[in-house]
Amino acid sequence: MTKIETNITVDAAYEAVAPDDFPAMMEVDRYNKRSTAFDKIISATHDHFWDPMDTKYIDFSAPFDMENEYLVDPELFADLKTAVGDKLDEKQKIKLVNLDTQWSLSSILHGEAGALALSASLCHILKDPGAQEYAANQAREEARHVAGFSRYIQARWGKPVQVGPALGDTLTELVNSPLVWKKIVGMQMLVEGLAMGAFATFYKMGRDPLMVKLMQLVMTDEAFHHKFGKIWADRTIPNINPAERDAIEDWAWHIFQVLLFNLGSPEQKKHIYAAVGLDWEWVQGAFMEAMTDANIREEMQESTNIFRVLIKTLLKAGIITSRTSMNYAAFIDMKELYAEGDRMVGDDIAEEGIKYLLQLNGQGNRAYSLDKMTAAE
Repeated sequence: MTKIETNITVDAAYEAVAPDDFPAMMEVDRYNKRSTAFDKIISATHDHFWDPMDTKYIDFSAPFDMENEYLVDPELFADLKTAVGDKLDEKQKIKLVNLDTQWSLSSILHGEAGALALSASLCHILKDPGAQEYAANQAREEARHVAGFSRYIQARWGKPVQVGPALGDTLTELVNSPLVWKKIVGMQMLVEGLAMGAFATFYKMGRDPLMVKLMQLVMTDEAFHHKFGKIWADRTIPNINPAERDAIEDWAWHIFQVLLFNLGSPEQKKHIYAAVGLDWEWVQGAFMEAMTDANIREEMQESTNIFRVLIKTLLKAGIITSRTSMNYAAFIDMKELYAEGDRMVGDDIAEEGIKYLLQLNGQGNRAYSLDKMTAAE
């Protein structure tokens, strides 16, 4: 077995054992070997507490006219910028956009379920008590996201739709993998990077106040989850050998491609097009005609574009180098992205949400810096 198929550990905080090796967790010397890298993130969990079951934080009974109102600004939807838009009347466009939103939020819900299971699985393999406690905290927070998105989807559509093959297969691989590096790069960086872009997009473009509020509350948690992956990258990527780093970079590019070209493909959303009288294969042809690399590149100029956020996440973590940067450059100006600061698109939204929660939870009105709270010791 090659090293890339085993755990790549250069920092003791990420030392891991097999999922069924609980005796290793009872080694007496383990308990006093606690990293301080995650202490700030752990202690900050009280700053962004919210409860999706408490109407003090969010009320899922808020109404919305699903038949006559767009849940999200229709400008967000590429479908309507192709020949698809010419085929539909206004009511059909509203139905298409709102069903597409159900698909997206269902995908997010499945992703949150994956993040919950993955965080819990990290508790079984990470030996460092601090890393283990952080993973347990994240599992708790992902559980409330599952509850929050479940309640929102129930309020607007009754139930979610099935997970698409591309996302479902990726999540299954990450949750079941025994490899810490694959779990962290795959979930905390790739999937969480996508999620932060998606949450910021729905926060900015959402027309349903309930959706907008849910997005901000979730982002107050997710900003910390994203930083956990960045801490791993800062402590690991510069200190591994070139073959290991290249293998991680190549795997990240592979997953990026799978998600970019399959996550929202018409073939995975046949039921949506059928609901407005369109054949999915015709829709796919319209997409192929309209969605050139140049058009994708234009879409990715938007700061909240989910794939732009994902590329920035990988770039700032050192997982995109000159070896693969030209792959991503087909879609985005890499020099421009590299020149940007480390703050992510959702950080400002999350900070404002945390300030709101501090007041709501009776912790006063005080300045809050997400950068300081998420910095590793």
